[in-house]
Amino acid sequence: MQVPLSEQLRPRTFSEIVGQDGLVKMLSRFVESQRPLSLLLFGPPGSGKTTLARIYAASFQLPFVTLSAVLNSTTELKKILKEGHDTPLFHRQTVLFVDEIHRFNRAQQDIFLPFLEDGSLILIGATTENPSFTLNNALLSRLRVMTLSALQPLDLGQILERYEKRVKPLNFTDDARQFLISLSSGDGRYLLNLIENLEQMPQEATWDKEALAKVLQKRAPLYDRHQDQHYNLISALHKSVRGSDPDAALYWFSRMLEGGEDPLYIGRRLIRMATEDVGLADPQALGIALQGWNTYQMLGSPEGELALAQVVLYLALCPKSNAAYTAYGRAREVAKETGHLNPPKSILTNYVYDHDTPHACSGAHYFPDGMAKQSFYQPVERGFEREMKKRLEWFVRFRLHQSSQ
Repeated sequence: MQVPLSEQLRPRTFSEIVGQDGLVKMLSRFVESQRPLSLLLFGPPGSGKTTLARIYAASFQLPFVTLSAVLNSTTELKKILKEGHDTPLFHRQTVLFVDEIHRFNRAQQDIFLPFLEDGSLILIGATTENPSFTLNNALLSRLRVMTLSALQPLDLGQILERYEKRVKPLNFTDDARQFLISLSSGDGRYLLNLIENLEQMPQEATWDKEALAKVLQKRAPLYDRHQDQHYNLISALHKSVRGSDPDAALYWFSRMLEGGEDPLYIGRRLIRMATEDVGLADPQALGIALQGWNTYQMLGSPEGELALAQVVLYLALCPKSNAAYTAYGRAREVAKETGHLNPPKSILTNYVYDHDTPHACSGAHYFPDGMAKQSFYQPVERGFEREMKKRLEWFVRFRLHQSSQ
């Protein structure tokens, strides 16, 4: 049986792990104390979760069992746990590694709890999804969450060097080497899969970038429209727009489209950004966001995507104000607390029609009787809201003057 290259070159000790230095130091301290703790390894594919779990378990010289939440059913899981618990060997503690633990439903996750409680099980889970969204609080509270990051180009370069030392040199130009690393997008396993693909092809005297591009495929974007990465990327887009960085905003917009996101979903979020983060600092922003969304609906992809890209750039470069957003939030809170109060009698029975007054403003009190006038809206000195601030200040002064008479 042919053993995959990623398995052949899998690190056997902590010192061989690349790209997770801080995490390795922490796990090494656990090993030195000889106190095995249950862990949850959270990180992208190919970052070393399975490797770390194996090395960690081997360091304690405890029985090690591997499960997959994709392949193993509830019945199989219960059988493995029961058999282990009923054998003397299990009472030495067993380390159970569960890959893609987020795929177990809530009831399946609860099965682990009694074994974790009596100390007979050391559980190591691995997940690519945010554990706060996918794991029971009861289970999550019994695991120490360790976050792994995607491998950086230097880390991937070390994996290439390991291959060359243990297998054979790579006849690559420098550009080809960097291109191969870029194709893997931070995934060490995918990098070795690419090399394995090259091993099956006729040997080139020297591989250059152009030759590699013809025979190798870039790793698919790490994106799932219904999972954690979906929310991470829309958050990055929103924060880039809020932070007035058009280039970063356009990058995250493009990342989402490359990952297969529905452009209309992005369009709806852009409309929200126009109201939440631009507001009245640029009253045109909401209209432009709506126009972009409507344009995409009429044209579809790929032509309509340009309209959304223009909205991204426009919003990123708008003056920003969340004054309307925060004013609305404050007003809702006060409304919840004072929902029992009626409108003031002065506007129900003795109402003065504002347009009949010299300034088209009577200066009347419009809040409920006995409730002080509230000040929710605090415009900023940016964009069009400067004008709104001047208008608001004029009306405040006018009402003070009217009330003093």
